[in-house]
Amino acid sequence: MMMSLKDKFLALCVVVVWGLNFVVIKIGVEQMPPLLLAGLRFVLVAFPVIFFVKRPQVPLRWLIAYGMTISFGQFAFLFFAIKLGMPVGLASVMLQAQVFFTILLGVLLLSEKLYWYHIAGMAVTVLGMVILATAGMPGDAIQAELAHGQLALGQNTSGQVALDQNSAGITLTTLIVILAAALSWGLGNISNKMIMRDHQPAVMSLVVWSALVPIAPFFVCSWLFDGTAVMTASLVNIQLPTVLALCYLAYIATFVGYGIWGYLLSRYETWRVTPLSLLVPVVGIFSGALILGERLAPQQMLGALVIIIGLLVNVFGGTLQQRWLQRA
Repeated sequence: MMMSLKDKFLALCVVVVWGLNFVVIKIGVEQMPPLLLAGLRFVLVAFPVIFFVKRPQVPLRWLIAYGMTISFGQFAFLFFAIKLGMPVGLASVMLQAQVFFTILLGVLLLSEKLYWYHIAGMAVTVLGMVILATAGMPGDAIQAELAHGQLALGQNTSGQVALDQNSAGITLTTLIVILAAALSWGLGNISNKMIMRDHQPAVMSLVVWSALVPIAPFFVCSWLFDGTAVMTASLVNIQLPTVLALCYLAYIATFVGYGIWGYLLSRYETWRVTPLSLLVPVVGIFSGALILGERLAPQQMLGALVIIIGLLVNVFGGTLQQRWLQRA
């Protein structure tokens, strides 16, 4: 079924909304500890909507598994990586490594098949990550800050090294953290696959009720890492940009984004809809440059491009193979 013009516009809206999500996170973590910000985001997702949405008929263990991976793990590491100074454009690209983590986890845990285009896509993506990791980037200062214990999770340092919007810094630390976010997303995808296969709940019901799971872990971790004084000061002195960022993350990125995406998946084939998500990092890169003034070095741009090529190989490799065999 061909996608209508209206639905193409809706798909484009979702891509833009999710691409801008990374810029909004950057704005939010500049004025609030990342773990506290993430916790508040899921409070807004859960309440008061949860009183109007029926609980999904999903075993509690799977609801917790889903919430702790795709919600807590993914966003804890993502918010932390951006707080540490990872450019939002590169974060949006690197997070797409979740595709390959999902594939590998599916092979290991669900005995799914691994095809040549999966392996080729992974190899190309790893090459792109190596290019990024070896790029000469202005991120060494961040590592120096971390080594001296000067970079707190919830506070700006005097030099504001990690929060310089024009810095295109990426370090081994931020690389590991963003890959941990991608791995958490991959684990969440496996949990979601098991839930949908065995129980088939409404997507929005699962999103809302699973939002209860990470709230306490986020607040507890923020208390452990940031301390009561920092948390209290952030809440008492909360500013309008932070409030707007929270509203965007909870209502627009979550409800509007997932709502439209679920609608598209219900009307069209999965292969027609899911490749559109590859445009999210493109929007992330351009929005980071236009709104935050991020400047990526040529080697960083090359690395990001190679990663996107790896994703394209993974998504379209099977289709291209089928067409080639049909012509042969």
